[in-house]
Amino acid sequence: MTNTGFTAGIDVGGTKCLAVIIDPDNNIVAESRVPTPRGATALIDMVEAVAVELIELSGGLDGIGVGVPGQMDLSGRMAFAPNLDLGDLPIQQLLEDRLEVEIVIDNEANCAAAAELQLGVARGVSDAVLITLGTGFGNAIIVNGDVSRGAFGMAGELGHTVVNPSGPECGCGNRGCLECYASGSGLQWMAREAVERGETTRLLALAGGDIENVRGEHVTRAARDGDKAAIGVIDRFSWWLALGLANAVAILDPEMVILGGGLVTDWDLFEGRVRSHYDKMVLAGPYRPPLRIEPVALGERAGALGAALSARVHKGFAN
Repeated sequence: MTNTGFTAGIDVGGTKCLAVIIDPDNNIVAESRVPTPRGATALIDMVEAVAVELIELSGGLDGIGVGVPGQMDLSGRMAFAPNLDLGDLPIQQLLEDRLEVEIVIDNEANCAAAAELQLGVARGVSDAVLITLGTGFGNAIIVNGDVSRGAFGMAGELGHTVVNPSGPECGCGNRGCLECYASGSGLQWMAREAVERGETTRLLALAGGDIENVRGEHVTRAARDGDKAAIGVIDRFSWWLALGLANAVAILDPEMVILGGGLVTDWDLFEGRVRSHYDKMVLAGPYRPPLRIEPVALGERAGALGAALSARVHKGFAN
């Protein structure tokens, strides 16, 4: 193994892959981003190509961490990743067979939580929940100042708790998971429903007249323009996110919820509505301290940073 002091983190998201190299002082010295491909072979090939690029840029790495949106066991095997249509993939072993560097694999939300604990908004926090609102609904649990992975490494799947058994089919195979509603894909689905019901022409116009092109970014743009239907979609989305927060608080009693993912860039549109719905739902609301809800301090690089940090200190997933 090299001893350069440099490590890299690769955050494999549902639509894009963001990678960084950090120096011994945790400064980002280089980064790369590429689209996330579909399929096991294409995914492994992409991660390998990004890793090779990072090794060449740095002149050598002490380790590479990879964060993946799915359930990872403690051996580095991807058990199930519904948003990538993958499962039972020994991703750590496959990458180590191709690359002459130690590989650490973890869930991407766990990586983001590790970064926020060490470098971001969760410094000094004992118990928290991190949620990433991207293509799906990522989740990590912080207990006693550390990321909790459960007995087999698969803890932190709030997005795949069923909140409506009669709801739409989720990518995981169940129906009515929280992720179906409180995610980028959920916001998109609700927006398309609003268009189908004839509630808005603004969203359709922003999508170029094709309902299949309606996306979450069109909802937020139309809402900022005052479109009532778009504002209604945002309120509906906020209700479901508030439900997820209330459930998490009832089970885990965190002092903070940390929000990451692409939707957080428009948090000002959601925050008031989420807090209003949450206050009406949460168990013993009038008798518990107000919940701190904070955006990630490290932005979209939180997952990649956390993966790089995990690679540095890796022995038993230490953070």
